[in-house]
Amino acid sequence: MSSHKNLNTLTAAGLLISLGIVYGDIGTSPLYTLKAIFNSVKGNGGDITPDVVLGSLSCIIWTLTLQTTIKYVVVTLRADNKGEGGIFSLYSLVRKKARWLVIPAIVGGCAMLADGIITPSITVTSAVEGLQVKFPQVQVIPIVLAIIVLLFVIQQFGTNLVGKLFGPIMFLWFSVLGVLGAIYVFQDPTILKALSPYYAVHLLVTNPMALIILGGVFLCTTGAEALYSDLGHCGRKNIRISWIFVKATLIINYLGQGVWMMHHSGNYDRVNPFFEIVPDNYVVAIVILATMAAVIASQAMITGSFTLISEAVRLNLWPKIKINYPSDQKGQLYVPSINWLLFVGCVIIVLTLQESEKMEGAYGLAINLTFLMTTILVATYMRRKKIPVYIIAIFVIIYGVIELTFLVGNVAKFLHGGWVTVLIGSLLFSVMWTWYAARKIKNRFVKYVEIEDYYPIISELSEDTSVPKFSSQLVYLTSANFKTEIESKIIYSIIQKEPKRADIYWLVHVDVMDEPYTTDYKVEFLIPGKLIRIDFRLGFRIEQRVNLLYRKVVEELVKNGEVDITSQYTSLNRHKIAGDFRFVILEKHLSRFNKLGFYERSIMDYYFILKRMSLSEERSFGLDSSYVDVEKVPLIFVTPDDIHLNRLPV
Repeated sequence: MSSHKNLNTLTAAGLLISLGIVYGDIGTSPLYTLKAIFNSVKGNGGDITPDVVLGSLSCIIWTLTLQTTIKYVVVTLRADNKGEGGIFSLYSLVRKKARWLVIPAIVGGCAMLADGIITPSITVTSAVEGLQVKFPQVQVIPIVLAIIVLLFVIQQFGTNLVGKLFGPIMFLWFSVLGVLGAIYVFQDPTILKALSPYYAVHLLVTNPMALIILGGVFLCTTGAEALYSDLGHCGRKNIRISWIFVKATLIINYLGQGVWMMHHSGNYDRVNPFFEIVPDNYVVAIVILATMAAVIASQAMITGSFTLISEAVRLNLWPKIKINYPSDQKGQLYVPSINWLLFVGCVIIVLTLQESEKMEGAYGLAINLTFLMTTILVATYMRRKKIPVYIIAIFVIIYGVIELTFLVGNVAKFLHGGWVTVLIGSLLFSVMWTWYAARKIKNRFVKYVEIEDYYPIISELSEDTSVPKFSSQLVYLTSANFKTEIESKIIYSIIQKEPKRADIYWLVHVDVMDEPYTTDYKVEFLIPGKLIRIDFRLGFRIEQRVNLLYRKVVEELVKNGEVDITSQYTSLNRHKIAGDFRFVILEKHLSRFNKLGFYERSIMDYYFILKRMSLSEERSFGLDSSYVDVEKVPLIFVTPDDIHLNRLPV
């Protein structure tokens, strides 16, 4: 793992990697942004006048400046969590400020996942549609589906080798964008008037279709969130410097498309101005390059979705699921269930909406929601850093107004694809919120007892040969935050349910820290040689392989002579054979007799459905089921005190 200092080092390799990892999404936006704007105007009976062209270009340029450059590149990149970025990294920095901050974190996370479904659909479709410029009869959908199938199939093998090609390909892509645009800008330099914010303001104030136009303009900044999410892969300086080149080429390309529009506004017929500025002899080559850029953009969003979900699992915002690590590359992981969820979502969107134009409404709304949630969390982070209140207020007001205005423009497209985002986001939100809320409900019913009260009986039980030995080393996972406490259900399991004699009892507790890569542990000898507690403090990006972590600690303790795990069986002890280990996991279930209201009962019912579909406790903690005992315990114990009976006289 690279250190925080190294990640912030400016290097040529870092700049090239940034182009390949960070800018795929925003780099493919010229494929559809102006097309979306002008098609919306034309589709609603409007005319594409020079004012509309100049105003739209000005809106794009200043959206890239205010939204991407200032908000993300200048401000948000400062909110790094030990070198890591992304909405859950940001949430980890501020979650102790207020409990309600989990809501914008979940909404933003769900919108990012929805974006991970929509990005491959719209970018690949937009790129392949370019073939229709030269081959009007070509069938786009089969080609798009073939590319999407290949894209998701290769995820399981890792993308280390392919990833090395991303930087050079994207450098070529941005260079081509700049050259294509510059050719037309040189033909008509008057288009440079669009650099003035006057034309943006004039359009918004005077044009009755301003909100519809804004819904399309917002597409130019899709992918800005990736600037922050990929902070840990590229480093702040590399992202900031490479953005200068990326922004320049994007603006030049938009201006070039604008020149073409100025000259063809009278007979514009719902074509894609991006491909219209490509010389006829190069259309196929540019389509191939655009498709490669679209695949890179899609790859970045898919990988980002994997990282997002892995963080959500650690933060208890998503059910425990299988996570694979296909290569040794930092941050490279593969989540099978999410991969195929994204794949199915992409296929459904492509088959349902068919054209990139119909996907634009869904795309803009997903990104818009993420931006709004990030604004809330960044403002809270600024408070934590004791930034003057008036600066925070200015930040919230400016970006609140900008993003809410864009939201109104995107909501106007609800029936034209926006409903897809709302549907996908709602389903994802229901999962995250249920998993989070259920944990809060469960914690309410966990009863803790003072562990010191049970020291004598645990010591005696360990020596009581009349009780069959359950295991030499008996391990329980505990949620108790303090060494003085223990769940009453663990004591019940050891002493009453089935007395469990062991040479040593171990209590293992895992704390998820706000830092990403913390790997600390602490050992407490509660009863020397009999009862030992291990507290792991793991970052939210560290895999919780409890089995390996526990064995590593035990090896260290044995090496240091702090504990003896030699089997106490006479024959094995003579040969210094290590004793056996056994983990006991207490699995909660909801009994018919419970005290929950309708809302909480519904949450818990949904939670247990999700739990059945997720990884079992032993697999999620990396335990071998051959030495794990799962004991089912009710979430809510019903005691005789809860039952009222009337005894009738004889």
